Amino acid sequence: QVQLVESGGALVQAGGSLRVSCAASGRTFIIDAMGWFRQAPGKEREFVAAITWSGGITRYADSVKGRFTISRDNAKNTVYLQMISLKPEDTAVYYCAADRSTTVVVSGVAKNWGQGTQVTVSS
Repeated sequence: QVQLVESGGALVQAGGSLRVSCAASGRTFIIDAMGWFRQAPGKEREFVAAITWSGGITRYADSVKGRFTISRDNAKNTVYLQMISLKPEDTAVYYCAADRSTTVVVSGVAKNWGQGTQVTVSS
């Protein structure tokens, strides 16, 4: 089993920036991809970004391309999501996910999920 703990969520103003983190522990050797999803009130959870652990290959949702950057620190088993030019519509609970491949992570069926961190963007 892999444990994921997100942190860094906060209240920020529109146009601001924020970095959220997700630290993995446990059987991390079984995962090769981690990603971020978000869920706004009354909406379905949606994919945001993903990265492979080995090659650092990234994927992004169209809605965040050019504004969000996913990165990883293999030594710390941590993945980051740097968000700039934040908009009120970015307000959501941000969840971290991990599994064996980006295909699995991006599809939303990863076996390992964190508890989420709240990001609120005020207008």
